[in-house]
Amino acid sequence: MEYTEQVMDHFMNPRNMGEMEDPSGVGTVGNAKCGDIMRIYIKVEDEVITDVKFKTFGCGAAIATSSKATELVKGKTLDEALTITNKMVMDALGGLPPVKVHCSVLAEEALHAAIQDYKDRLANGQPPRTEENDEEVKYV
Repeated sequence: MEYTEQVMDHFMNPRNMGEMEDPSGVGTVGNAKCGDIMRIYIKVEDEVITDVKFKTFGCGAAIATSSKATELVKGKTLDEALTITNKMVMDALGGLPPVKVHCSVLAEEALHAAIQDYKDRLANGQPPRTEENDEEVKYV
């Protein structure tokens, strides 16, 4: 299986990797079939994603797609970020082998879940997510 230079670069030098204290929203998704788990943290100010981090347990493609997705949304409004698709992530990485497309789907879903978490918490007047009050992984 061959990966593009962009995929290898994001795997070897991931951008925005790590945890975030007091995130505005957190999205965690997993794929029970392959075992990949992605968590994306967002910080939102005035409806703009001002910071984004990720933690991914998975293969090189999972790490690369998480990294690229965070680059694509940083500085975007929530509405702009919701337009990010797995195809956009794959295209930005120069493509993925067919057996790894699911990794880009997880990146899209984790991002959208983080945005939805932010919106839900804001609507309900709840505090930002922490490790203590985080939800379980949503397997897809």
